[in-house]
Amino acid sequence: MKLAALQVADADKALRRELHFFTLYRLLEAAMLLLVLFGPIAEQLPEARHALFAQALAIAYAFSAVLLFAFGRKGDLRLCTMIGISADLFFGILALHSIPAASTGIALMLIFNIGAAALLLPTRYGIGVALVAVAGLTAEHFWTRIIEDQTTRSVIEPLMFTVAYMAMATLTSVLGRQMRASQDLAERRGEETAHLVEVNELIIRRLRTGVLLVDGRNRITLANEAATVLLGGTREEDWHLDLVMPELARRLAVWRDGGKNDETPFQPSPDFSDIVPRFTRLLAGSDQTLVFLDDTSLLSKRAESITLATLGRFSASLAHEIRNPLAAINYAVQLLEESDDIRPADRRLLEIIHQQGTRMNGIVDNVLGLARREPAKPEHVDLVGLCRQFVTEYLAGHPLEDDSLSSTSSRPSLPVMVDPRQLHQVLTVLVHNALLYGRKPGEPARITIHAQPDGAGGSRIDVLDRGPGIPERQAGQLFKPFYTTSPHGTGLGLYIARELCRANQATLEYVPTPGVGSCFRIRFPASAART
Repeated sequence: MKLAALQVADADKALRRELHFFTLYRLLEAAMLLLVLFGPIAEQLPEARHALFAQALAIAYAFSAVLLFAFGRKGDLRLCTMIGISADLFFGILALHSIPAASTGIALMLIFNIGAAALLLPTRYGIGVALVAVAGLTAEHFWTRIIEDQTTRSVIEPLMFTVAYMAMATLTSVLGRQMRASQDLAERRGEETAHLVEVNELIIRRLRTGVLLVDGRNRITLANEAATVLLGGTREEDWHLDLVMPELARRLAVWRDGGKNDETPFQPSPDFSDIVPRFTRLLAGSDQTLVFLDDTSLLSKRAESITLATLGRFSASLAHEIRNPLAAINYAVQLLEESDDIRPADRRLLEIIHQQGTRMNGIVDNVLGLARREPAKPEHVDLVGLCRQFVTEYLAGHPLEDDSLSSTSSRPSLPVMVDPRQLHQVLTVLVHNALLYGRKPGEPARITIHAQPDGAGGSRIDVLDRGPGIPERQAGQLFKPFYTTSPHGTGLGLYIARELCRANQATLEYVPTPGVGSCFRIRFPASAART
């Protein structure tokens, strides 16, 4: 979805048009002055006081007017205005003195020049221009009356023009100040609007919900990033709802006919999850429709997070309840071990009960730590020795009959920092799953726990089996909570195992091994190695 950015002009640029009209008026003044001196009406007017000087003055003013018109759009607004009004006053006062017959008309025409300059310039400059004009007009009048003693005009005339010049400069300065204030306000509002447009565009573009704007002919005119992904690699000119998503086009037609929104999820293509469409008109009476495409996977994740939070509270409560009978069992075992009537074979069974009770208590502690998000308690551990000890303890507590469980390593030792109880629980989950699913029909399970160095100074543990492997479509779901293929499973074993690995700065992943079984790999980074 792309919205055009709003372009905001400066206040001076907004007044450039008025400066252009000002320069056009100057050309008109120069043309009229040339007409008075060189045109047909020149014979009808009295002879100029200084004819040759007046003609040169008119030509020079016309040349200046042409230059100011040509370059007035490119230079600085205030500088062009100052140069122009200076030329107007200079040539105007001299022309007023040289051509007495046209002096009143020239003085009248200068009123507009002074007003235009005051409009375009700050107030102090506008009033200053008017004062300069008054001073020039007064000086010309007294020069002619006192020095040359030739004036026929009354002293009232300069006074009247003085009032006119000052009034025009004051009024247009006020008007110009208001125009600039309005322009500044418009610019600020424009900038704020442009900023809001950018923010809105960013919000819409980054929405995880797809947004489409469809016209009455089912042409897609706008689409945000999430919706563009659903459209695939289709070119923008080929965005037609009937072609890219026929099912969505059908539902839109049903909604347009009866206003009924079918909220049944559907899959736009095999590569995407199900979506739920919602429709609304862009404006009342408009044929344009906004289509919102909600990804059901996001809704599932939100529901999953709520379920996990509830499960965390439940597991913490359940762990507390399990601890009481465990404590009673361990206490009873300790009392039985002190008895002299226990046979040696039964004493071995008591050792197993005590050992598994202690281990069960450790699992309860891990579940409580996971529910409370408590950090792991890493210790200096030898992975090779830990794996061997795990195999020995597991075989002692879980007779495997025809199945086998072994521990191997390519190194005599692999020191790491890890919480041994949590790693023990992770290995228990992986071995238990391998015993259930890592066997071919009619064959015993063969499970190997292999510890070896990993790249970049790290270490890893591979839990290998010789079963049929895991289909690719199921491999991506393995570590999701509540995902299980067993009717008796909870789908939490691998999820908790991965969370325990993360608590120890390790990773748990499934590594496909086509044709030779399955491999679950625990990676320990180089930072976990003991120094």
